[in-house]
Amino acid sequence: MRIFVLLAIATALLAPLAVAQKTPAPPPPVPTPAPPSSSAPPSFPTAPSSSITDSTQSGDERVMFLVGHVATNDSTPVPMDAVVERTCNNKVHEHVYASSRGDFSLQLGSRVDSFLEASDDPTSLSNTNPKDSAMGIPRRELTNCELRASAAGFYSDIVSLAAFDTFDSRIDVGAIVIQRVSKIKGNTVDAAAYLAPKEARRAYEKGLEAERKANLASARKYFESAVAIYPRYATAWYQLGAVLQKDKQKDAARKAFTQATAIDTRFLLPYLALASLAYEDENWTEVLALTEHILDRDPLNRDNVTGYIVDLDPTNCSEAYFYNAAANYNLHKFADAEKNGLKAEHLDMITRFPQLHLLLGEIFARKNNYSGAISELQTYLELAPHAPDADRVRQQLAQLQKLNGSVSANEKPDSK
Repeated sequence: MRIFVLLAIATALLAPLAVAQKTPAPPPPVPTPAPPSSSAPPSFPTAPSSSITDSTQSGDERVMFLVGHVATNDSTPVPMDAVVERTCNNKVHEHVYASSRGDFSLQLGSRVDSFLEASDDPTSLSNTNPKDSAMGIPRRELTNCELRASAAGFYSDIVSLAAFDTFDSRIDVGAIVIQRVSKIKGNTVDAAAYLAPKEARRAYEKGLEAERKANLASARKYFESAVAIYPRYATAWYQLGAVLQKDKQKDAARKAFTQATAIDTRFLLPYLALASLAYEDENWTEVLALTEHILDRDPLNRDNVTGYIVDLDPTNCSEAYFYNAAANYNLHKFADAEKNGLKAEHLDMITRFPQLHLLLGEIFARKNNYSGAISELQTYLELAPHAPDADRVRQQLAQLQKLNGSVSANEKPDSK
């Protein structure tokens, strides 16, 4: 019996070596990424977390949740896209969307997003699995960390986490105040929107409220009423298109978005929406034209920016760079595809869409940059471990790792 066990162990150890000696397969194709969804705040799967052991040393008490609320300096409602981020040494570690009231509860040591609705209790998340040993981080790791809020058209106060000396596992940071910023000259929305009659503005506001409540039929009625009263209401045309797109009426949505662009070429959201529709149709020439219009107005394309810049428009430029990279790739403009794909990755600090990494993986694989492709596919699987194509991507990752190992072995100097 003992001899049988030893033979089984030896067989298990030798199996990987036999596999390693097989001839590497050609570079695997990486699936064309699906378009990121812009109809709702993004949701991310849980990334694998390492086991964490408890410690009784000073500074090792675990902080599991940071709670508080976002508020505007002029007491206006908090933007629907307000995101709270924990940054340490200028790197984002976690983020969470604030509720419509501004409340947030940020779980530490996790990449899971928590989405609070207006009716939610902001403390509910912090009461979940309070003794889970895999949650939280040691308090000492907050020394160089800050909290800030991110919302289109606003800049945020910075809250230093080093200032909180409470020993509770749940820290209430209070209010994070955001303030409106001025638009860049030449990038402001057409003033015609502010000349809309009171009846049109009232219909528009009711449409926004209906859309927030997912009542698409009522929202459509109100936005149609707003543009009927005031045909130059570009933002109402855009919102009408967004509702129609959610309702799967692509042709009608495209007409509404196009009408918004005809009224104001500096209002970029409808251009991005049209680019997403063209992406779905694989109309790469149109995707390229629409995204070039957006990126021509991006400050990163005009200035040598080395730090953070304030987002002065609700347009998600990282998404525009992604669409642009995909269009360039499919039009065989690989250098531009790589350049703008990397720029999208740089801007996408909170990983709004993991499919960008599939595109970059394909670009690197074409260049025989196997290590770069491996890194991108690993990032994709970390962000979306349960995606429908996850098993196929894992197989491609294994093939790339074999290829990369073969290349590394061939590059080793002869030791004889």
